[in-house]
Amino acid sequence: MEVLFVEYPKCTTCQKARKWLEENGIAYTARHIKEDNPSADELKQWHEKSGLDIKRFFNTSGMRYKEMQLKEKLPSMTLEEKYALLATDGMLVKRPLAVTQDGVLAGFKEQEWEEALKRP
Repeated sequence: MEVLFVEYPKCTTCQKARKWLEENGIAYTARHIKEDNPSADELKQWHEKSGLDIKRFFNTSGMRYKEMQLKEKLPSMTLEEKYALLATDGMLVKRPLAVTQDGVLAGFKEQEWEEALKRP
């Protein structure tokens, strides 16, 4: 299974996830989220494929999220507006993301990754 690994290399959680992928022999293609930010269309596809609430795609602990006061603004935004906003700045997007043919994982939770990516 080939994984698109969307990361910010300086992020310690991303580093842990990368190490986990390598230790488990999972092939991946790395993509630097700040240099190659996902487009609104990609985010829409990934969100739909993930089955997660769109809020899980926001980096709620990030400085940009807080500076922009998105906690207050997001509830009144449409889904399309949220995709467009996420596409403006990779630092707004939760990371790492693991995108496969079957689904999308947002953030690194080892047990979730184990169940989703280590299938025979």
